[in-house]
Amino acid sequence: MDDLDQLEAQSVYILREAYRKLKPLAMLWSLGKDSNVMLWLARKAFLGRVPFPVMHVDTGKKFPEMYRFRDEYVKKWDLELLLGDCPPVEEIDPTLPPAARSAARKTAGLATMIEKYKLEGVIAGIRRDEQATRAKERVFSPRGSSHKWDVRNQPPEFWDQYATPHEEGVHIRVHPLLSWREIDIWRYIEREGIPLVDLYFSRNGKRYRSLGDQDITSPIESEAATVAEVIAELQTTRTSERAGRAMDHESEDAFERLRVAGYL
Repeated sequence: MDDLDQLEAQSVYILREAYRKLKPLAMLWSLGKDSNVMLWLARKAFLGRVPFPVMHVDTGKKFPEMYRFRDEYVKKWDLELLLGDCPPVEEIDPTLPPAARSAARKTAGLATMIEKYKLEGVIAGIRRDEQATRAKERVFSPRGSSHKWDVRNQPPEFWDQYATPHEEGVHIRVHPLLSWREIDIWRYIEREGIPLVDLYFSRNGKRYRSLGDQDITSPIESEAATVAEVIAELQTTRTSERAGRAMDHESEDAFERLRVAGYL
């Protein structure tokens, strides 16, 4: 087995453990590269069919290309799609910086969906290398009845044994991509031929390295127009993956405040 085979096998095991232990279970689908890889892995784990719904917490501010991609692949992959809206920004904590406050709409929208469908498990496509706060996560990460993440009180995970507490109101965030790096994601996309929103590839010298809402996400300077060219670019770049995310340039603690409150 090479390194991609090992990462794939680990993720497939995590997905199967989540399906075995947590019901009802759903997978977050943000339409970005990581969640598309995660969805591809779920199809592999369950022999071509995803046996739980995928959820899109919709801010109404995604790029048109993302909505077209969603509608196309819901049909192609025979997915059960759960759609949820987000509250207006006026209802969000006004002490957050502007971009973080806009992003926090997803936190509230996700909490509403978890309660509506009484979910015991939510699969999310975060990676430890993407952002320092996410490096503190566990593979099976419990969230309290208020959906908050207690970063200082997380269960140990030895020998791939994952705790699944069943207290009233608690749900588990499952992270099958936690050990992957950005370049692993792209190498796997290349190997497997995984479809993506084409905004990831260069147009007129710019591309999106990370996709979010139109008003808080910006492209980077890049000539990478193919998967192979993106991989080559990542091998030399010193620019952060989230350089185009506006909230990452606001106050130092803004992202951790979002994560503690239940952000993805």
